Amino acid sequence: MWLRTECDLRFDVSIPTPLILMLRPRSGDQQWVASQSYTLSPQVPLAEFVDPYGNLCQRLMAPIGTFSISTSADILTADTIDVAPGAPFHDVHHLPNEVLTYLLPSRYCESDKFITLGQEIVMDVRPGYDQVEAINQWIRRNIRFNPDSPHFQLSAVEVNQQREGVCRELAHLGIALCRGLCIPARMVVGFLHTLTPMDFHAWFEAYVGGRWYTFDPTQSAPLGGRVTVAYGHDAADVAIFNQFGPALHPERMQVRVTQLSTPPEAAIHRA
Repeated sequence: MWLRTECDLRFDVSIPTPLILMLRPRSGDQQWVASQSYTLSPQVPLAEFVDPYGNLCQRLMAPIGTFSISTSADILTADTIDVAPGAPFHDVHHLPNEVLTYLLPSRYCESDKFITLGQEIVMDVRPGYDQVEAINQWIRRNIRFNPDSPHFQLSAVEVNQQREGVCRELAHLGIALCRGLCIPARMVVGFLHTLTPMDFHAWFEAYVGGRWYTFDPTQSAPLGGRVTVAYGHDAADVAIFNQFGPALHPERMQVRVTQLSTPPEAAIHRA
C-alpha cells in the first residue's frame, strides 16, 4: 500500500540548542520512499549522517524562539507483515556478525534478568519463531498497553513490575525476553497506518529463520501498513529527537498517516 506520513513539531527554544533528529525514513527491503519533504522554520543549516544502525540522523542548532519542523514522505510498504511459524532458532555461533550485538543487554532491555521468565514462557514451544510469538502473546495477556500511561521511559524490568506501558515499553520487554533466550531482537520506531490514537509507534523484530520478523504486542493481529524510521538496541538509540542542554519538550507534535488511493506522482514518473 501507498502511505503518506507526516509529522509536525514545534519548540519554544530559550537558548540556542543542539538537536539530533531522526525523522527521515529510508528505502529498504520492506519499504520504498518515493518522495520526501523536510521543512524548518526558521531555516537553519542542517547536516545529515548515518548512525551505526543505518538510521538517517539530522543535526542542527535550534535558534531562540519558536522553531518548527515539518516532514512528509510518500512510501510504498507492505499491506501485511510476514509470519513464519516453525522458522528455526539459530545457534549463536551460526549468527551473522552484524546480528550479534542484538543479543546483549542494553540500557532499557536488561535481558540478563529475564532468562528464567523467558524459559518459563516458552516451555515446550519449538525454538525459534514460535518462541518469539509465545513471548509476544504472553505480553499481550499480561502487560496492559496504555497509550496514556503516566510512566515514562520504563526499562523491561520496570514495565514487568508496573504491568502496563506505552508501545515502547512493551517492545523493551519483548526484546529482553528474546535476548534472554539467545534470540537477537531489536527496537523499531516508525509509523503504523491503523494506530489509534495516532502517534509515532514502536515494536520489535527478532532474528529467526535467517531474517528479521516483526512482532507487535500492542496489536491483536500481525498488521502491515508500517513505515520504519529507525532501528536500535532500545529506545536510547531511536529517539525521534535528542536535545543537548536544558530540557526541551515539543509545544506541539502531530503525526498523520494517510493511505493514498493512487501512487504518488513521483512514483509514476519513476515507473
